[in-house]
Amino acid sequence: MATTVNPDPEAAVAGKEPRGPRSLLARARDNLAFRSVWPELNGAMGDLGTYIPIVLSLALARHLDLGTTLIFTGAYNAVTGLIYGVPMPVQPMKAIAATALSDPSFGIPEVMAAGILTAAFVLFLGVTRLMQLVYWFVPLPVVRGIQLAQGLNFAMVAVKYIRYEQDLGKGKSTGRRPWTGLDGLILAIAAICFILLVNGAGSERSRNSNRTEQDQGHGQGGDRDTQEEGRQEEETEGRWRSMIRGAAPAIPSAVIVFVVGVAFAVARHPAAVRELRAGPSRMRVVRIPREAWKQGFLKGAVPQIPLSVLNSVVAVCKLTRDLFPEKEASATSVSVTMGAMNLVGCWFGAMPCCHGAGGLAGQYKFGGRSGGCVAALGALKLALGLALGGSMLRVLVEFPVGLLGVLLLFAGVELAVAARDMSSKAEAFVMLLCTAVSLVGSSAALGFLCGMVAHGLLMLRAWAMGVSRSG
Repeated sequence: MATTVNPDPEAAVAGKEPRGPRSLLARARDNLAFRSVWPELNGAMGDLGTYIPIVLSLALARHLDLGTTLIFTGAYNAVTGLIYGVPMPVQPMKAIAATALSDPSFGIPEVMAAGILTAAFVLFLGVTRLMQLVYWFVPLPVVRGIQLAQGLNFAMVAVKYIRYEQDLGKGKSTGRRPWTGLDGLILAIAAICFILLVNGAGSERSRNSNRTEQDQGHGQGGDRDTQEEGRQEEETEGRWRSMIRGAAPAIPSAVIVFVVGVAFAVARHPAAVRELRAGPSRMRVVRIPREAWKQGFLKGAVPQIPLSVLNSVVAVCKLTRDLFPEKEASATSVSVTMGAMNLVGCWFGAMPCCHGAGGLAGQYKFGGRSGGCVAALGALKLALGLALGGSMLRVLVEFPVGLLGVLLLFAGVELAVAARDMSSKAEAFVMLLCTAVSLVGSSAALGFLCGMVAHGLLMLRAWAMGVSRSG
C-alpha cells in the first residue's frame, strides 16, 4: 500500500481546531502541561545517553565551554517544548563532533563555523519552504532506512560504552570493562534489567487499541457464557495486571539511573565536589578566522548538512507524526528553530545543536509526552549552567559511562523499532538497503542516495509491468 504524506502538516493541524485561533498563552500552557509528572520527568532523561558523552568529549578534548553550552541548550529545550508541545530533542551535531574529535586541527573556531554554516543552510531551506518540498519528496521507506541505521548505530555505540572502558577525551576504548566497581558491567546489566522490568519493550498503542475494538465487536455478538468467562478472567488475572500497569509508570527508571550515576560519580572522586565553583562561565564571542570558516565548511558543514536535513528535520517530522499525530510539526518550523538557535549560540561558543529522531524516540520511550518534558530538562541545564558553569565538568567526567550506554541503548532500539511499519517487501527492501549502505559507509547521505535510486527503479519497474499487463 502506498504511503501518502500531507505536504503541509501545519494546515492539517490547524484544521483540527475548528473553534478558532487560541491565545498564545493558552497554547503555551497546553504545550508545557505535564500529562503525568513522573513519566514526563523520566522522559527528560531519555536523551542524556547521546548528549552527555558528546559534550563531555568535546569539553575534554577541545575545551568546549560546558557552562555556556548548558545555558544555551537549556534555553533551546525550553523554547522547543513551548513551540511544539512534544518532547522535541536538542542534540549535538554528530558529524561536526566526530570531525572535531578525530582531527586535532579542528578546534573550537572551526566547530562554531561549521555550526553557523549548517544552521544558515537549514534556515534558508526553512524560510523559503524548500524543506517542506524535501519532506514531501522523500519516500517513507528511505526515511525508515535512515532511522533504522541511526538507531542501530546508537545501539552499537551503546554496547561499546557498556562493554569497554572509554577515554572520552580521545574518543577511544581503553580496554574491557571490569565486572565489579562503580562503573562495572554488573552495574550496567542491573540498570538494563531494571529498565526492562519497569518500561518493558514500550507501548503498543495502535495494536492494542485495534485488538480491543475487535474484541468488543465480537463480544456484542457472543453469548453470555463467553462474557461471564471474560469477567472471571478479568477478576483473577486482570487485578494483578492493572496493579503492575498502574505502578510501573510511577517508577521513574531513567531518573533513578541518572541519580545513581551522579551519586557514583561523586563516590568515585569525592574531591570533585570541593572543586565546584559557584557562578556561570564567562561568555565570550568566538573569533573565527578566515581559514576556520574554510575548514569548518569543508570538514564540518559538508558532512553535517545531509545528516541535519534527513535525520534532524525529515525523520524528526515523520516520527513526530507517528507518535503525536495531533501535535505534528512541519519541516518548515523545525528547520527555522534549528537554524535560528545555532545562529545565536554558536557565536558564544555553545555546541552546535540540532533536533534528532533518536532523542525524540528515547524521550518517548521513557515517558515523555509533552513539551513540558524537554522544558524540565532545559530548566535543569539552565540551573546547572548558571549556578556551577564549567566546573560541572569535574563531576560529569566521573559519571559511569556504562550507565550512559544503557540510556543510549534504549533510545537506539526505540528509534529502530519505528521501522517496523513497512507493509510490502519492496518497501522493506528499500529500507534495508538504505540502512546497510548508511551503516557500512558511515554516511546518511550515501544511504539516502542509494535508497532513492532503488525506490525510483522499483517504481519504474512496477509502472512498466502495469503497462505491459494492460497492453
